[in-house]
Amino acid sequence: MAEVKANAEALIPRFKFERLLNQDQAGRRSALLGSIDSKPALIVLERAPFPTDTAYLGAVPASLARLRNLGANDVYFWFLGRSNGLPDPTTPTPTTATATAAANNDFFADLKINLIYPCTETHIKKYSKQPVRLVTETPQIYRDHVRPYMQRKRAEGRLNWAYNIIEGRTEVEDVIFRTPLGAAGDEGFLLLPDLNWDRATLDALHLLALVERRDLWSLRDLRRRHVPWLHHMRARLVGATVARYPSLEPDQLKLYVHYQPTYYHFHVHIVHVQLEAGATQATGKAIGLDGIIETLEAMGMGGDDDEKGMDCMSLSYTLGEASELWTEVFAPLKAQQKQKQQQ
Repeated sequence: MAEVKANAEALIPRFKFERLLNQDQAGRRSALLGSIDSKPALIVLERAPFPTDTAYLGAVPASLARLRNLGANDVYFWFLGRSNGLPDPTTPTPTTATATAAANNDFFADLKINLIYPCTETHIKKYSKQPVRLVTETPQIYRDHVRPYMQRKRAEGRLNWAYNIIEGRTEVEDVIFRTPLGAAGDEGFLLLPDLNWDRATLDALHLLALVERRDLWSLRDLRRRHVPWLHHMRARLVGATVARYPSLEPDQLKLYVHYQPTYYHFHVHIVHVQLEAGATQATGKAIGLDGIIETLEAMGMGGDDDEKGMDCMSLSYTLGEASELWTEVFAPLKAQQKQKQQQ
């Protein structure tokens, strides 16, 4: 048995790479074609999950071989990093591939790192493992409970990072497209990479569009009168994206809005359609921009009330039990409902 294991493990170092067949899972899995002892061989490389060992995890930040800063805004910082286990491509070796990389001074990162410093209790709750609930927000619950909650969150000043971008104080060099600041009035917006994207893997493309106006907190504030603007913005965002990344075509892009959003300033996410739909794209979190526009258009059928909007609909979405929206709004409402049923 030991001999069989040793023979199997000896195969991998003999693999001679020929070409990359495919890369998926947002760049975390690659299929390589090559040969072992002159016979065709295929290797699928996939990032292994991080171990849960606390000693290992605690040592990772200090043990990184190299870091490259991608940007910083307010309390948010993001980096590409290379762990010590990878060879440094800038150090010459006998292999042709590595020598070429050294000549080009390439930086091969195996980690995408986001830093929030100093972080708040809200950040901690957001990233903590927690049970999830599906809630239904009726127009009345929105008006009486969720809208006041949004107001409190906005009053805490947690939108400084967004205003920094909009007003041209930070991330200016990252902006892919923007209407001239202030020139478009209520229809101004800009487009830039989302902090969760590595800026390189196109199949994992993730861009963010921020509107200039501050009276739209979420999709709940959209009205039928906003439909022409939404059509215009969608077209400009898609056009700017394919202009910046010419290998992409419009039907390879997906635009959506989060509800509930992480922060209460209206924004749109633009991603590659091949980006695997994780929690942030799942039902109960992401709502397609095209669907929102069609819903608003349907509200105008048979009438001319341009003020009809998304605040008149019931919306269902998921919440973590540690989120303030659950503990402050929906959990108390659920307890009240149970109490009424028992009476």
